[in-house]
Amino acid sequence: MNQTKIDKSLTDKPQIVSKMLEADHFSKWMGMEIIDVKPNYCKISMRVRSDMLNGFGIAHGGVVFAMADSAFAFACNNSGKITLALDVSISFSKAGKEGDLLIAETRRVSHTRKTGIYLVEVKNQEDELLALFKGTCYVTEKPLF
Repeated sequence: MNQTKIDKSLTDKPQIVSKMLEADHFSKWMGMEIIDVKPNYCKISMRVRSDMLNGFGIAHGGVVFAMADSAFAFACNNSGKITLALDVSISFSKAGKEGDLLIAETRRVSHTRKTGIYLVEVKNQEDELLALFKGTCYVTEKPLF
């Protein structure tokens, strides 16, 4: 009997996200690190640096958005199929400061065969909510790798 060897990178959720991060130079530049990955779930962290501050000395909204967007991408692509954002939005509730450790936790809250809705909570090290990001994605049939 012929046994087919399965490439673990296509079935192991943490490996899929690690491969995505490896090729994502922007997320790496921002210093994002993976904390946890499960099907349709991802938790990452990032430290706010001085070059991420806006003119008011607080974390630039684009930095917080980019972190949430990356967490969203890691969560909805970890099935191994290419998944594309259809619509995203963010609401800010508190400013981040230099030195803050931001944690972005993503959960899928709704899905159909072809779409998914995810919520990303971005919190600081004090567990204070900085932003709530909502993303809708489209799931293709194309393999990610």
